[in-house]
Amino acid sequence: MSSASPDKILIVEDDDALASLMRDRLRKEGLDASVVSDGNSAEIAILKSRPDLVVLDIMLPGIDGFEVCRRVRPRYQGAILMLTARDGDIDHVLGLELGADDFVVKPVRPRILIARIRALLRRMKTAPVEEGEPIIAVGDLVVDVSRREVSLKGKPVDLTTLEFNLLRLLAEKAGAVMSRDDIHMAVYGTAYDGIERSIDVYISRIRQKLGDDPANPYYLKTVRGAGYMLAGHKS
Repeated sequence: MSSASPDKILIVEDDDALASLMRDRLRKEGLDASVVSDGNSAEIAILKSRPDLVVLDIMLPGIDGFEVCRRVRPRYQGAILMLTARDGDIDHVLGLELGADDFVVKPVRPRILIARIRALLRRMKTAPVEEGEPIIAVGDLVVDVSRREVSLKGKPVDLTTLEFNLLRLLAEKAGAVMSRDDIHMAVYGTAYDGIERSIDVYISRIRQKLGDDPANPYYLKTVRGAGYMLAGHKS
């Protein structure tokens, strides 16, 4: 029996020495790593080769990493790990809003990079779906678990893997409030540290795709001090 193919990682980095270092380290970890060095090539490579994960530097020749992320995210379902030279909230929040899934701050520490990549790849994996697993319907929102498809009022809603996992979780608990702690553990497999904001950003992105009013959402409601709830009851 042949082993599973290694996860494909695309490194987008214009520093040749750093890119080679990351590529060689990832290959030693058993990952299928390749490199491109500018934003325009990155957009083409991401959409053509469909890697499992992209390590995307922000500062690039041509279009920058933010613009690459913005352009590919509607058509790319894999994970995006951005590299930033600034350890602050501005890059992080903007990147998450554009569709990034995590950040690593330069200078890159190989162990941290590997740990973040492994964590993201674990999040992207989905448990096998048993034959006959039900479709979850919450009002006019339908989550087809086996096909990993979502529709609202009969129209498809395109979600990334992590967005789908989060919406599926809330749909399974429709009508009940889920805390950030519970969501973080279920989606990421790790405890919530009280600071990290990715869940909030994913909720915001899902609301946007559902056409929800962020000031007065109909579907995904924020319960202050408690967590989030998908309004309605599943059937």
